[in-house]
Amino acid sequence: MIHSMTAFARESATTSQGVLTVEVRSVNHRYLDCSFKMPDALRALEPRLREALAGALARGKVECLVRLQSHPGAGGAMAVDQGRLEQLLEAAQAVASRLPDAAPVGPLELLQFPGVYNAEEQSEETLQAEAVALFSGALDNLGANRRREGDKLAAMVRDRLDQVERIVATAREQLPALLQHQRDRVLARIGELDVDVDQGRLEQELVYLAQRADVDEELDRLDTHIAEVRRALDKGGPCGRRLDFLMQELNREANTLSSKSQSADTTLNAVELKVLIEQMREQIQNIE
Repeated sequence: MIHSMTAFARESATTSQGVLTVEVRSVNHRYLDCSFKMPDALRALEPRLREALAGALARGKVECLVRLQSHPGAGGAMAVDQGRLEQLLEAAQAVASRLPDAAPVGPLELLQFPGVYNAEEQSEETLQAEAVALFSGALDNLGANRRREGDKLAAMVRDRLDQVERIVATAREQLPALLQHQRDRVLARIGELDVDVDQGRLEQELVYLAQRADVDEELDRLDTHIAEVRRALDKGGPCGRRLDFLMQELNREANTLSSKSQSADTTLNAVELKVLIEQMREQIQNIE
């Protein structure tokens, strides 16, 4: 299949620590360029996510955003170690009996003493596992979007390619008549001058002019490049670079066709070819 490099995917899920959201956005780029933005609690996952992304995509500039929105009042359950608290109270009373003028110990001071108050810590492993699963879903969704967009791009390229093929066929049909017209025009011009000419030299010059105006080789190469573009599209996969190179080759032949033009029809065919090739090239810039 043909894949576009332009797509977006978003996945969201409610976890024990809040709403976890993964957004993946990709645009066209010469190579695979990935950037990540995520909470510190998930930062350790970046190498793993980057490896998964590299296994799924070949080209494109990809921005990945992982966001965790905590629930209001979220946090671990508070627990007071009663035994530790009793020990601390007894120790405080013993000290107070020796220091009658000491200020009383407040509840918050007791809670701050190591070992008295413990908050249940949320499991980072659980959160990371949920983030990996969500990222995998977003990556699958992104791939599906890239495939759908790629199908549209391939259809547009094939449509223009059909038009290019028709123009090449028309130019090939017109070529013998154009060469004959050029020969007749030269002979008519000589006839108007009413001068004696060396027939052997005249034939040599006519052959030379015909060779300069002959674009049969250019038309053959255009047919070859057209077939290669179709083959690349049918094969699928990451073929954007190859298609871009083929567009350059098509454009080169169209320019040569234009430079050799000896008639308005050939010039018009060359102009239409270059317009269609440029339209294809613009679409191919987004193909992976």
